[in-house]
Amino acid sequence: MSRRRRTVLGVERLLEERAHLLRGARVGLVCNQASVDHELRHVADLFKEERGWRLTALFGPQHGIRGTEQDNMIETPHGVDKETGVPVYSLYSEVREPTAEMLSEVDVLVVDLQDVGCRIYTFIYTMMNCLRAARRYGKGVIVCDRPNPIGGVAVEGNMLERGHESFVGQYPLPTRHGMTVGELALMFNEEIGCDLEVVPMCGWGREVWFDQTDVPWVMPSPNMPTLETATVFSGTVHLEGTEMSEGRGTTRPFELVGAPYVEAARLARRLEGYGFEGVRFRACYFKPTFQKHAGRVCGGVQIHVTKREGFRPVEVGLAVVREVRAMYGEQFRWREPPYEYEHERNPFDVITGTTWVREALERGASIEELVARWRSATAGFAAERGRWLLY
Repeated sequence: MSRRRRTVLGVERLLEERAHLLRGARVGLVCNQASVDHELRHVADLFKEERGWRLTALFGPQHGIRGTEQDNMIETPHGVDKETGVPVYSLYSEVREPTAEMLSEVDVLVVDLQDVGCRIYTFIYTMMNCLRAARRYGKGVIVCDRPNPIGGVAVEGNMLERGHESFVGQYPLPTRHGMTVGELALMFNEEIGCDLEVVPMCGWGREVWFDQTDVPWVMPSPNMPTLETATVFSGTVHLEGTEMSEGRGTTRPFELVGAPYVEAARLARRLEGYGFEGVRFRACYFKPTFQKHAGRVCGGVQIHVTKREGFRPVEVGLAVVREVRAMYGEQFRWREPPYEYEHERNPFDVITGTTWVREALERGASIEELVARWRSATAGFAAERGRWLLY
């Protein structure tokens, strides 16, 4: 691997170069356990130490500000942060948008969250909800940018359709969007119109993957342990909309996929037959310790990415769903609601942001047909996003 590129994070630039934006303000901070600087210091602790402003509130996304909740769809409570003594408001609870009461002692909201480059990840919608609340209650917002860990070049997957919004999809993005948190904030805010400042990074470029920076990797969520997880996530996250295991409860979530009824070698052969670039499928068995099929042996595959620049995770993830459904139609099941605060809609449809992908898979459509249908819309998005790109 080439020498790592020095990348100055948005929050580091805010504290070192643009502290005047906060001077004298009451500050609310939206953060989690991955909100650290190069020295692994948590930003809540850094903001509490500053004397030019007052840290008055902390806001936590899914899993909390210190990443205390292991599984997905487990709400976190409000409380007080033990390290700073500052009130903590959970935005993954009975509310997902800051209320007037929560913002009563806040002048400026600072958002510092690490995304993973996929539409189906709640942190970017927690940010979006904060932009809405700031517009409603007359607060300023500063978004501190961080790298897209899987690079900012590739764009892939179907677009979310208007009318299919949810907490895992509030804006018409493709599955893999190829943007940073700061760029997404600028895009979202064109519709919202709050008082927004984005602090860009220095030293990051669109072709740069996370391990090519000198930024320390901290799990952005408990089941996102490595960059390898993020690399496959935008594909295998689709398995959350089925009764198959997406590998939660193992040491390789989203890389290990399967179900108790799957014959591992048979599935591996079918997937190898696609000839996907940059990936191999190893037949394997695994036993999740929690979540779907906990304590049961699952047959399936481990997804080994061999050339990430050519790897198309969305196609691969949907191919897994297609093949298992085709091979084991009597045992394969779509997941039943609820899913991420949606109590009636099919969870797979919630994840894809449409009904047509599931319907196409149910009638046996090929992966090539799916790609052909989303290709023009995704290409249009790739061109349109240029208005908001910072790098």
